[in-house]
Amino acid sequence: MTRIGIILGSTRPNRRGPQVAQWVVDSAVRRGDADYELIDLREHPLPHLDEATPPMAGPSVNAHTRAWAERVGSFDGFVLVTPEYNGGVPGVIKNAFDHVCAEWNHKAIGFVSYGVFGGVRAVEQLRSVCGSLGMADVSQLVAISVLTDFENHTTFTPREHHLAALGKTLDQVLAWTAALAVLRTNSEPTLADA
Repeated sequence: MTRIGIILGSTRPNRRGPQVAQWVVDSAVRRGDADYELIDLREHPLPHLDEATPPMAGPSVNAHTRAWAERVGSFDGFVLVTPEYNGGVPGVIKNAFDHVCAEWNHKAIGFVSYGVFGGVRAVEQLRSVCGSLGMADVSQLVAISVLTDFENHTTFTPREHHLAALGKTLDQVLAWTAALAVLRTNSEPTLADA
C-alpha cells in the first residue's frame, strides 16, 4: 500500500503543530486509501547541516543523517504541516530537507500551513525548495489562521472548509504519488543544487 509521511515541521516548546498534525493523521487514516504515518521532526534532531559533502554525493558518514535518509526514503509521498515564522519557513524544516537529496526525488508533497496569514508565505518558499529536490508539490493547500482557527489562540478547531481542503490535498498527493511511481523505480535521482 502507498505510504504517506505526515511531517510535523515545528520543534519549538509550546508548539501548536502537534494538534494540527494529529488532525491531519486522524482525517487521513479514516480514508483508508493509504498508510499514513506521523514524522515528528522533534524525534529526528538533526544538527545544522553538518555534512562534509553535499547530500547528492551519496550516503553520509553521519549516523543521524543515514537514519533520516532511511526514514524519508521509506515513504512514497508526504504532507508537510508547517508553521510560518517571520514570513517564512522554519529553519528546522529547511535543515531536514537539506540533509538528504535522492530520498525526496519523484515524490509528491502537499501542505497544511498555519500562521497569522494561514502560513502561505512559508508554503511559497517550500514549493521552490521541493521543486529543486525533484518533488511534485500539489496545488491544493490547507491554510489555517492562528487568529481565527484556534480557540483561545491555543486549541485548533477545524472547520468544514479545512476538512474539504484537506480531502482535496490528500486526493492530489495520492494521485501524483501514483503517477510518479514509475519514476521512483526506473530513474536516477534528480540533481539538486549543491
